[in-house]
Amino acid sequence: MSAPGQLLPSWRPGAARTAVLGFLDDVLTLPVPERLACFDNDGTLWCERPSYVQLDFFLDALRRRVHDDPSVGQRPEFAAVLSGDRAAVAEMGLPRIGLALTSLFEGLAPEDFTRLVRDFMAEATNTALGRRHREATYLPMLELVAELRRREVSIALVSGGGTEFVRAVSQDLYGVPPESVVGTLIEYDYARDDRGRPSLRRSARVVGAGNEGAAKVATIQTQLGRRPCLAAGNSGGDREMLEWVAVGDGPHLSLLVDHDDPDREMAYVSRGETVADTEPIVEVGARLGWTVVSMRRDWAQVFAPPPDDGRR
Repeated sequence: MSAPGQLLPSWRPGAARTAVLGFLDDVLTLPVPERLACFDNDGTLWCERPSYVQLDFFLDALRRRVHDDPSVGQRPEFAAVLSGDRAAVAEMGLPRIGLALTSLFEGLAPEDFTRLVRDFMAEATNTALGRRHREATYLPMLELVAELRRREVSIALVSGGGTEFVRAVSQDLYGVPPESVVGTLIEYDYARDDRGRPSLRRSARVVGAGNEGAAKVATIQTQLGRRPCLAAGNSGGDREMLEWVAVGDGPHLSLLVDHDDPDREMAYVSRGETVADTEPIVEVGARLGWTVVSMRRDWAQVFAPPPDDGRR
């Protein structure tokens, strides 16, 4: 383990860092099988603005498809997205738009979809930050993940994004294996090819509902099988997960990231995309006694310096 003075070097002294350090000590009192930490991804481990990374991936695929076949762009959902017609997008609703974009990959083998995601992530850039998406992960959170792992805490990603999209990059970015990623699931179709060999292909059907709100708690139980002792999130879509952890027995930590740094990242109120936010999540966290992390006050550094790989 790191020496006390070397722990979380990108975290400034304050109540948030003190709470996190206290938990890192207390978690050692738990039996190892009970040490599980669940992290949201968008806005918690990597930047989600000015648009979600997976949405950028979908739009890139849509533009490529329309370039090859302009008629694809005439589908109402695609036309609204490509034209930036927010009123039309709002009227259709995120689930309908999401399913339409998901259909772009219908029929792909899982391995082919993973390859497409990794190819996109190798080059795609966050336009607001001027850095690749893969370089827009939060350094203080990566430090926390590393310290948890040193204490034999299992790390899982619990995302509202597509499970397979996050799985394609989770090992590389966070050291989290695909089987420890819980997200919105797409159904697969099993079939046999012309030579009778079994194959698996993506459908455009979602298993259940999107993985936000109460669904996150249910999927943690059904897919991971145990209550986490730490949950970290940033929006109303993470509320139930953080509430669930906060009422657990033994050491626990509910960690909420507040995006309040307009200079180094962005300043905005995080909201769940498919849940009704009746109260700003930062106010919820303060009222319920969660550890609310201010990017502006609590993080000395938000992102790691980009590698000098000749790309800039």
